[in-house]
Order: sequence, then structure tokens, then C-alpha cells
Amino acid sequence: MILTISLLLLQTLSVCALSPPGSRTTPPSGAYIVRTGTTVSGEFKNLVSAVAALPADSSPQTIFIYPGTYTGQVLLQRSGPVTIYGYTTNAGSQAANQVTLTAAGNATAAGSDDASGTLRIHTNNVKVYNINVKNSVGPGVQAIALSNYGDMVGLYACGFYGYQDTVYTNQGRHAFLQGYIAGAVDFIFGKLSQAYFEGNTIAIAGSGAITANGRSADDAGIYLFDRNTIATAPSVSVNGNYFFGRPWRDYARVIFKNTVVTAPINAALWERWSSATPMTDHVTYDDYNTTGSGVPNNVQRPSFATLLTASQAATFTIATSLGSDYANWVDTSYLF
Repeated sequence: MILTISLLLLQTLSVCALSPPGSRTTPPSGAYIVRTGTTVSGEFKNLVSAVAALPADSSPQTIFIYPGTYTGQVLLQRSGPVTIYGYTTNAGSQAANQVTLTAAGNATAAGSDDASGTLRIHTNNVKVYNINVKNSVGPGVQAIALSNYGDMVGLYACGFYGYQDTVYTNQGRHAFLQGYIAGAVDFIFGKLSQAYFEGNTIAIAGSGAITANGRSADDAGIYLFDRNTIATAPSVSVNGNYFFGRPWRDYARVIFKNTVVTAPINAALWERWSSATPMTDHVTYDDYNTTGSGVPNNVQRPSFATLLTASQAATFTIATSLGSDYANWVDTSYLF
């Protein structure tokens, strides 16, 4: 009975900790305003032009976007911090987002993964709230929705939509909280970043691996997933044809904790890069408390993957992935 009460208390405290604002419908003072079709002097018709107008200095700047679908690739590259807000009546819910940024960048044609990104962040200390970011190219080629090279970047209740390589979390420390990430092939990938994912829906749009971590040495790089849901994307049939991850490089490090899986996953959970180049010698592929209707009864983890004990899982925290100073830049109202 004491144990049951303790667990209920912990669950209650966790729920209470998640406390984003109820709505965000008016721009803060001094914000650059983006509004589709605007004729108001000083406002911008799209995010591309608003970002281009930001001063090239270290001053903090804010952009507020009214409802609408905006096209074009956006490159955020300045020395000062930037906060971008999307209009919403429910700031804690990605499903309530009313702002979409979309483009159709093709990595082959663009010359690199980064260059194909719909939203490219090359600025440190960035916060993005309640925006859906899409790459509309579809299957057959690498096509990035978010390319993230900034340090201390937080993405809050945002949606990222693509197919192959949706989210490029490549360099710096990144927090993905209470959002939505859709894709099929290696759709969360990168080499040097420390990324933390909590409270997101990860939507499977086809066969492949969720992650392709490219950590190539025993460094701080890590992808840590805690309390996320893996579901099937709309109008997609999934039947055990996807995995938690495969290693892009030999030191890949990915941990899934407390994951609810409703999209049927392969019984192995993890896979090699390929039969010719497995790249599994030094990987850290761990999971703990993986539950849900999509988890098969006959889970058979490969020899390079580990089912963590409760004490082992407890050593992997947001501080493990983002550093002990994470509260200095992460919006903790979006944490459980």
C-alpha cells in the first residue's frame, strides 16, 4: 500500500510539473511580426523575410507568427539569441498548432543534408514554440525538415514532418519537448549533438529506423528519449518493419526509456547499419520499460543491445544528455 501511494504521488508530481502557458495569441512587445498577406508597415508576409531583417548583432530578438502556412527555406544564423512563437490557443499542445512552415528541399540537389532543410538553425540559444515544420519531398531522397547546428536550442510543442532524415540534430545541445516527429528512414539523425526528447509523439510513416546516430568516438554525444509515444502516422500500415535505431557510426549512443509503443515494432527493436558494415562494435543501444500494444511478445534484442535495469535507467537523465546547467536554457515548464 505504501509503495502504491508513493507511485501515485510521483505520478501526480510529474503531471503537475508540466505547466506551459494556456495560449499565446498576441505578440510580445518589440517582436517582429509575421502575418500572411499583411499590408501593415513593419510586418512581414513570411518568416524568411522576418529572419533576414533581424539585426546582425548579439541582441536577443523575438519573432511572432500569426496563423497560416508559410513557404520557403529559413536560415537562422546570427550571434544573438532568438525566440520564435507560433500563434496558438493551447501552447502545450502540438496538435493545436496553427502555424506551418513548409518547403521541398532535396539533399541531392541542394548539395548537403543541411542545405535541404526547411528550418536551418545555425544560431545558439534559440527557442521555437508551436510551429509545424515540413519537408514535402516524400520518399526516395534525403529531405530535411529541421537542420540543427545551434547549441542550447529548445523546440517546444513543434511538429516536424518528413520521410527520410526529417530531423537533423547534428551539433550542439537540443531539447525536443511535447512535440511530434514523423518520418520513416533514419528520420532522427546526426553526428555530434546531445539531444533530449520528452513527451513527443514519434510517428512512423514507413519502413526504416527511427534514429541513425552518427557518434564516431567515445564523446558526450547522445540521443536520450524519455516518456515518448511511438505511433503510426495517419494512413500508414506498419507491421514490424521499423526499429528504434541503426548505427550511422560505430559509437552510436541511443537510449529509449518509458516508451509507449502502439505502432507494431520489429521484435529485435534495434538493427545493424547493414550486413556488410554493421558498425555495432561500440554502440550503446539501450531501452527500459518499453510497453504498449505495438511491442511483440517475443522481443529478441540483438547482442549489441541492452535491456536496462531500473537502477541503470535512472542514471540516464536530462542532465546526462544536456548537462547539469540545462535549466539555464531549457523551458522547464514543458518538462514532466
